[in-house]
Amino acid sequence: MAGPLSGYRVLDMSRVLAGPWAGQLLADLGAEVIKIERPKVGDDTRHWGPPYLKDTAGNDTEDAAYFFSANRGKRSLTVDITQPEGQAIIRELAAKVDVLIENYKVGGLAKYGLDYSSLKEINPKLVYCSITGFGQTGPYAHRPGYDFLIQGMGGLMSVTGEPDGEHGGGPTKVGVAVTDIFTGLYAANAIQGALLERHTSGQGQSIDLALLDVQAAVMANQASNYLIGGQIPGRLGNAHPNIVPYQAFATLDSHIIVAVGNDQQFQRFCHVIGQPEWGD
Repeated sequence: MAGPLSGYRVLDMSRVLAGPWAGQLLADLGAEVIKIERPKVGDDTRHWGPPYLKDTAGNDTEDAAYFFSANRGKRSLTVDITQPEGQAIIRELAAKVDVLIENYKVGGLAKYGLDYSSLKEINPKLVYCSITGFGQTGPYAHRPGYDFLIQGMGGLMSVTGEPDGEHGGGPTKVGVAVTDIFTGLYAANAIQGALLERHTSGQGQSIDLALLDVQAAVMANQASNYLIGGQIPGRLGNAHPNIVPYQAFATLDSHIIVAVGNDQQFQRFCHVIGQPEWGD
């Protein structure tokens, strides 16, 4: 069964996780995604092993498992964009696709004539999504940005982990690169919005997406607690900043999670554990 983006073509010039995740989501929805990789080395994450994919004989290949987590359903093409021949290939493809995704540092593609301003002259309907750590403008625009760095700068590590002063307390990153993944989700959403708008205007557009912006946005209720109530969020381990009980409790053999979202649930919970008076 064809997906909702069947017939759309995407040129994925990104690498590592945020951009590739966006491209993978579009591929899942039916788009034809062509991943551009560097000669000899390919995407950085092809080498982020072990573990590595095994061949039919059970031997490790040169492709790490990490790479496959963000590049499902894509076609791959090796292009050296530093050479005129490679630049010509990208321009030829850009003239025929609907979307281009890239996560080069600001100005990284402009020196090859592959930035949005250059490619929109070839394809005015092109939706061009640029993903960076800090956006295309501003004092940090030219700095590189990795997920770990942005988790710290964007506030996520200030609310993750055990409280300061307790055993194991201190800044803790999330075990999955969630800033990259959230940015990929935002990118895929923005791209689809731009494609919808194109039906009305007939024109493509440039999307400027920053990891720091996304991380700040997904602070969600923690940010609202501060903006509305002046409550500075902190690390609470597995506890919730607004409701109780909503945490992990140690037992004799392991831990259990108790997640209660309202008073009615709490009253039922108290009956289940044989302490109905707690719910009064």
